Amino acid sequence: MSFEYRPYVSVAERRRMGAKAAAGLSKRTGRAPAPIRIEGRAIAKTFWGSAWCSHLEAYSDYANRLPRGRTYARNGSIVDLHISTGKVEALVQGSSLYQIQITFSTLPPARWTTFKQQSAGRVTNLIDLLQGRLSKEILADLTHRDTGLFPAPSEIQMKCSCPDWAGMCKHLAAVLYGVGARLDEKPELFFTLRGVEVSELIASATATAAREPAPGTQPANDALAGEDLSALFGVELDSGATPVPAQPAASIKAPTAKKPVSKSRAQTKTGTKAVATKPPAPKARKAAARTASPGKRKTA
Repeated sequence: MSFEYRPYVSVAERRRMGAKAAAGLSKRTGRAPAPIRIEGRAIAKTFWGSAWCSHLEAYSDYANRLPRGRTYARNGSIVDLHISTGKVEALVQGSSLYQIQITFSTLPPARWTTFKQQSAGRVTNLIDLLQGRLSKEILADLTHRDTGLFPAPSEIQMKCSCPDWAGMCKHLAAVLYGVGARLDEKPELFFTLRGVEVSELIASATATAAREPAPGTQPANDALAGEDLSALFGVELDSGATPVPAQPAASIKAPTAKKPVSKSRAQTKTGTKAVATKPPAPKARKAAARTASPGKRKTA
């Protein structure tokens, strides 16, 4: 039994063939090709891309097969890679153009719910999440090999149009690394691939943070109390009253005790001075009474 080996195709020739294939793809589908371009030796440099590659290499079956695809991933042989819910479709240029399809089981709802509960109140910022700026505890939960968010080999089904009978050919291995490189550019595609909404994680965490404010802080959605506004704007507020300027603390004096004023004395205000009036004398009162009640007058 003899095997027929395909002729060697140089990297430069593969790239030329790949560019031509990408142009044909764009013309047929109306979708611009999305090739993988890797600068330098590192396949991935950010948290999500590196965590993806490290997770796959943690499985012994994959660790022995993945290195076959590193060179293909690095030299630009992946001319198109598209990620959608539970699926990766790609074109890899080797001696021929090969079509790749890798399907992923979506994240089980129970595992997603558990992670949201574990992250409640600790993942409140989408930018921090996508950049991997999280606590060590959250990162450990997220990347746990068995209970985290990354897929296990049992959740991955792969197909390649090449004649290689191996379970993971170098083209498939290249595409798996290519996913890590794509997550460097667009980490949000990880949640698309796993079939979950990242907004749910942020909303759940934000709601928990709102219910449980940190000690000594005020919830952001609470209205400022009257005393807070008074301190902020320098006014005293009374419900239903017009705000008036608050007096400086130094000008406010405590009231002093005053001698009781006789009931017979009354105070009236004339201009800005208070004038005390004495009760009329008895003779004056009689004269006033005669004047108020008219009667017979004695004549001389």
